[in-house]
Parts: sequence; C-alpha cells; structure tokens
Amino acid sequence: MQVQGFIIHLDRATARRPQAQRLAAISPCPTEILPAIDGRAMDPVALEAAYSATPLLAPPYPFRIGAGEIACFLSHRKVWTEIMARNLDAALVLEDDVDLGPEFPAAFALSCRHIDSLGYIQFQTRPLPAGRTLASEGSVSLIRPAVLPLRTSAQLVSRAAAERLLALTERFDRPIDTFLQMTWHSGIPFACASPSGVSDLTEALGGTVAQVKAQRAAITELKRSLERAAYRSRIRALAALSKWNKNEK
Repeated sequence: MQVQGFIIHLDRATARRPQAQRLAAISPCPTEILPAIDGRAMDPVALEAAYSATPLLAPPYPFRIGAGEIACFLSHRKVWTEIMARNLDAALVLEDDVDLGPEFPAAFALSCRHIDSLGYIQFQTRPLPAGRTLASEGSVSLIRPAVLPLRTSAQLVSRAAAERLLALTERFDRPIDTFLQMTWHSGIPFACASPSGVSDLTEALGGTVAQVKAQRAAITELKRSLERAAYRSRIRALAALSKWNKNEK
C-alpha cells in the first residue's frame, strides 16, 4: 500500500516549523510538509468562490466562517488533490500542532489495514465517545461513534474518500470538521483509532492560527452557545438516521 504523509503547515507560523519538521522525521510513513493555504493572503474573490454564506446543506451551519477557516478547508482539499495526482492509496494528514506518541505506530498500522473499507479514519487528541468496535489488534481498536468527533488534527484518508470529498466540496458552507461529520451526505464510512497516540500541542505552540481573537459581548457569546447546541442536536439526530448507525442496531 502506498501511503504518503502530509503535514499541513502555514509558512508564516514560524514557531511551529520545528514541530512540523519533527513530525516529518518521526512519522511511520514517508512524510512531507505541505504549505497551507493562507487566508490572509487570499484574494477576497477566491475566498468568495470557495465559500458560500448561503447554506448549501441541512442543517444550515449557524455561523459565518472566517478567512482562516476557509483557508483550513482549502488546505485539506489541497491534500486530497495530492492524493489523486500522485495516485496514492491513502494519505496520513497531520496538522502541525500535534505530537505522535509511542502508541501511534500501532494505531497507524491497524488503520492502514482497514482504510480501503473504511475510507476515513481519525486519530483524535481527545477521549472518544462510546461507539461500536469495528476491528482490534493488541491494545488498539477502530471505533465508530454515533457522530464523528470534531477536529482534523490527524487522519488517514483513502483515495476513494479523497475523490468523493473533492467532488462534494467545490464550494462549502461550514468548517471542514463539521462537514466531515455529515457522513450521511458524503457516504464515506468512518472510524476512530483508540488509543490514537496523538496529542494536542496547540497551546504549547502559541494557540491556533485560525482562532477568533476579538472579545465578544457576553450576550453574543450566550446566543452563539445556544445556536451551537441546537446545531449539534440536529447533527446527532441526522447521524442516528444514517445507514452507518442503522446497520449497527
């Protein structure tokens, strides 16, 4: 199986460069640093061409996303394009604010053996919700929660999944992790490796580049919290009706 690793790294995020280089050195497969799309440098016309402020999918995403989130989505599309252009079987996709621990090689090896049938496998940096165990080997399992967790810190993406995702996201209306949750729309099977062997270094590296730094009024924050909770409730309801969960009852 031909698996290539890509570390998504923003060139101007110089404080993260040593960690990106370290990840490339310790990755269990050949891995290179892939320059991320820079939202600050993008032409507003290009941003508008990629992102639709008008909802494209249900449930509608309740917030308008910023240039950093648009660029993040486009950076992952760049990886999917590389998978197709290089005729890879799969790609290990890492963001530059993670670290790989001693458990990762076993999680990666098990994931590679099942990526053809699963299509998309996450290596989460947070504890996983309960889910169905799809495969196990030694201390590592591949688990399918009812809803795919948020974050795209580390993942294994098959060629078939990359092709499908590219076709579905010529324009998008929400951040990448919320889009990937909509497996009933993409039709892509999924799983999460546990334990993943991946940890989050975001705070140690100075915080997220795409984070919103402006301070919002408390009433605005409360409104956003309520809208976010309502959106996630709709996502859970739709996930419960998806074929992945129906097949598991």
